[in-house]
Amino acid sequence: MTLPSKRILLIISGGIAAYKSLDLIRRLRERGASVRVILTKAAQQFVTPLAAGAIAGERAFTDLFDAVTEFDIGHIRLARDCDLVVVAPATADLMAKMAGGHADDLASTVLLATDRPILIAPAMNPVMWSHKATARNLAQLQTDGVKTVGPNAGEMAESGEAGTGRMAEPLEIVAAIERLLAAVDGPRGILSGQSILVTSGPTHEAIDPVRYLANRSSGKQGHAIARAAAEAGAAVTLVSGPVKLPDPPGMKVIHVESARAMLAAVEAGLPADAAVFAAAVADWRVAEAGTQKTKKTTAGPPTLSLVENPDILATVAKRKTDRPRLVVGFAAETERVVEYARAKLARKGCDWIVANDVSKESGVMGGDRNTVHLVTARGIEAWPSQSKEEVARALVARIAEALKVPTAPVK
Repeated sequence: MTLPSKRILLIISGGIAAYKSLDLIRRLRERGASVRVILTKAAQQFVTPLAAGAIAGERAFTDLFDAVTEFDIGHIRLARDCDLVVVAPATADLMAKMAGGHADDLASTVLLATDRPILIAPAMNPVMWSHKATARNLAQLQTDGVKTVGPNAGEMAESGEAGTGRMAEPLEIVAAIERLLAAVDGPRGILSGQSILVTSGPTHEAIDPVRYLANRSSGKQGHAIARAAAEAGAAVTLVSGPVKLPDPPGMKVIHVESARAMLAAVEAGLPADAAVFAAAVADWRVAEAGTQKTKKTTAGPPTLSLVENPDILATVAKRKTDRPRLVVGFAAETERVVEYARAKLARKGCDWIVANDVSKESGVMGGDRNTVHLVTARGIEAWPSQSKEEVARALVARIAEALKVPTAPVK
């Protein structure tokens, strides 16, 4: 658990993104936090106090003049009896109230009365987000020390509307909470002071301006590892291929398309204390990518001449200078998983291999769970089936343990 005994006060304001806040409550409780919930009057048009209270494990609060709680100034207790106040979603209206110091309902009164850190997750229509009034309010809140996560770009609930304004996903908000509380508590992370380089996702190798060679990697495992390392206090550089995932907060993210671009970004990211190569890099690319779209002809399909891509894992593992103390590779196999992983460990010159079965039946590619073997010079560990976040946290814990040993490389 990453938030043991932490007390979170979650304020849900009135926007369609309020439904995501129920998942946020669940995610926080999974990590050991206790959650109290305040719903504004508008929020109750989207989620009910009963639903929020059932997931939080205690009643949700809605009314400033509640006869049950206000006999001992309950809004002050709510404001102070927590480690962090989170507003998700934070609507334009509530942000304006916060910036102006209004206190005309339970949520705004608690926000004015609290002396705890505040994190907001804005969510609104893109035009509202880009409005000068919202920009002024956001600037004032940031000047006042309020932290933000999101919003993200994408499709809106309104038909035909798209742009920046989507509330950050629950796991993004959780990561921001963990990072903020870690900063408040001080640098106690198991990877504090360490630099970690992570690669994630697939690579796309152009055939022509329209088509490319790729694979089914979603980047979920690599991004989870980068996020777990950042949560553990590391300075993280994430080199990501094309994925449909938001950038994890609290780290440097470099976006690339091809294997050659990924290698260049990795080498630019060195030196590092440890490097985890979770990306599924294409083994081959087209020798000469077309400058125009390849057209069908009566001569039949074109012949593609392939050449081998650079081996990023082996290149870094065999460096004479700036080699990370710990180099971790991944082996995605559809058969003889451990056998092939052991051969890869010897062939690539890395320190560890994380091997997994990515056959169609496993559901690993694009899924949320993973079953891995950790292969090292000392032997093989079979890990149980876990969520990719749990695999990431377990791997980060092992990396932290290995880096404590003052030898290089780590075996």
